[in-house]
Amino acid sequence: MKEHFDVAIVGAGISGIMAAYELSENSNLSIALLEQGKNIYKRACPIVEGKVPECINCPSCSIMKGFGGAGNFSDGKYNFTTAFGGWFNEYIPDKEVMDLINYVDEINMKFGATKETFSTNTPEAKKVEKLALEHDLHLLQAKVKHLGTENNLQILKKMYDYLEKKIQIKTDCQVAKIVPQSDETYDLEMADSTEINCKYLIVAPGRAGAEWFSDQCKELDIPLLNNQVDIGVRVEIPATVFQHITDVVYESKLVYRTKCHGDRIRTFCMNPYGHVVTENVDGLMTVNGHSYSDPNLRSENTNFALLVSNRFTKPFNDPYQYGKRIASLSNLLGGGILVQRFGDLVKGNRTNEHRLAQSFVKPTLNATPGDLSLVIPKRQLDDIIEMIYTLDKIAPGTANYDTLLYGVEVKFYSAKPELTNELETKYKNMFAIGDGAGVTRGLAQAAATGIYVARNIIKR
Repeated sequence: MKEHFDVAIVGAGISGIMAAYELSENSNLSIALLEQGKNIYKRACPIVEGKVPECINCPSCSIMKGFGGAGNFSDGKYNFTTAFGGWFNEYIPDKEVMDLINYVDEINMKFGATKETFSTNTPEAKKVEKLALEHDLHLLQAKVKHLGTENNLQILKKMYDYLEKKIQIKTDCQVAKIVPQSDETYDLEMADSTEINCKYLIVAPGRAGAEWFSDQCKELDIPLLNNQVDIGVRVEIPATVFQHITDVVYESKLVYRTKCHGDRIRTFCMNPYGHVVTENVDGLMTVNGHSYSDPNLRSENTNFALLVSNRFTKPFNDPYQYGKRIASLSNLLGGGILVQRFGDLVKGNRTNEHRLAQSFVKPTLNATPGDLSLVIPKRQLDDIIEMIYTLDKIAPGTANYDTLLYGVEVKFYSAKPELTNELETKYKNMFAIGDGAGVTRGLAQAAATGIYVARNIIKR
């Protein structure tokens, strides 16, 4: 039996959620929100719950999949900027993007988000910016709002409860294939052999669905442009090392051009008093981080990613697989995530359990002591080491012997489909939004694309 809806949204990450919200608030269209993972009340990671020390490869990773998407267990950082976090401003003007981001913030506050923000436009932040520039580090300008891991989850639960009364939310519901019909509607063939038909289709695949969406685009002959893949490590240091920076701007986005190779490397996803965590990407373990708002849940450490951006030229055409292969090396050597002291890495020594036990920095993730030089290519490793020494100039202690490096951290970006300025594919009324469609790479802009496409559909 085939179900019919006016709008089907594939993916219930933040972009899909915001699209569903805007449509349900401002139209009478019938809406189905389809998600391959579990509903938000059934999403449970054994590591997060403290039941197991390391990943046990659940059939469906609740960290990456389910209502709320990969952002469900994140610490909910929303960056109010077009300088980073995606490429939405390639389609519409900066001001429109910012208006949409601010509107997203209003929705979040309606469901319980804090009003507090951090800005790079204060006198104290300008001092940090000047200090960074003295060492050729560039502090990207933005306002940031930190919801906190525990608060972010509660906000998403409230959104789920609200939307459930207005639209059809289908979880554990995997779309196998998109099939355009002659009447300009779309049939969605599901993994369980059922079908859903819709007039308007919004594809919001998220990070977990990026590779699937690329495959769909190839089958539908939608031209793809390769995006980058970012490869690096997660750094963990005592929180006091970066406190003079994080107290002012919370998350400092610092960009540097290395002298050794001329590559661009950046800090990303800074988590003051946070925890290092794992992610499961298509069966591969990668590393990430988060932080809580509640002081009682905080650690004594700060963690952040150092990522080297990699773009490729012909004939190579699959940066997604390149990143996955590097992640698989870490999994092969360490059974998951590797951790190494910075001093051991520089000296060419493998960190073992004895050396890690001597570290003054106590790890917040149970990872396998090892040697990252056997995993990360030399070029990226050179960039990372140079960046750590440079950061040490503005935050003395970053390059301490006992600074911990976890690997690997990989940020996958889907191959970007060819889209109009309304984020519409070559097929009428089929839109693509969010991180998994290669349009964005962060919560704020991903959410904004959902609102934008919903409004375009309402106009039609």
